[in-house]
Amino acid sequence: MQDLLYFSQQLINGLTIGSTYALIAIGYTMVYGIIGMINFAHGEIYMIGAYTALIAITGLASLGVVWLPLILIVALICAMIVSSSMGWAVERVAYRPVRGRHRLIPLISAIGMSIFLQNYVHLAQGSRNIGFPALIEGGFTFGSDGAFQMSLSYMQITIFITTLICMTALSLFIARSRTGRACRAVSQDLGMANLLGIDTNRIISATFVIGAALAAVAGLLLGMYYGSVDPLFGFIAGLKA
Repeated sequence: MQDLLYFSQQLINGLTIGSTYALIAIGYTMVYGIIGMINFAHGEIYMIGAYTALIAITGLASLGVVWLPLILIVALICAMIVSSSMGWAVERVAYRPVRGRHRLIPLISAIGMSIFLQNYVHLAQGSRNIGFPALIEGGFTFGSDGAFQMSLSYMQITIFITTLICMTALSLFIARSRTGRACRAVSQDLGMANLLGIDTNRIISATFVIGAALAAVAGLLLGMYYGSVDPLFGFIAGLKA
């Protein structure tokens, strides 16, 4: 029984972290699937989303807002807006001017953008870890006293549900919307999609924006789960994703 509880606990922990990494990884796969390049600055966009959410939460707390759903919704919207804008800017500055060149050139450009964003946050927020408030506390405990007990926190449940909603919404968007069908067309044959009247530049920008928005969701979730953020927060998660 103890072995089963221990295995279940590790499974829950793995699914919690893995589901948020999956949200980050979607941004990588969407960009790579359409233009065949890896966006090395994506991890930093995720990190900036976490910082933006923290700033929004701190600002609301200073204004005396205590209603948790409002705090989470405002923090999530702010993080998604800032991260999406950053994703759009990365595509315009680091990718579009060098698209079609030798594949090494966009790679170097993306790495340069990653380093720039890391140092920008270093200067703006400092290099130390910043505590993230534990907004969602409590949970369930399974097992007898005096032995190993399996725990399932409300934060982990929130991560599962939020990830499921985001991935379901993205799947429906790609499968049924006009922009989603255009994304699939550009992914299969960018040149032919352009000839058929699809604005490929707009679609490529849209993939950066969507991926950045999902990364912002992961930034808020993992920030609350780990309890701290730092300028290298996104680099490590990006490598894992």
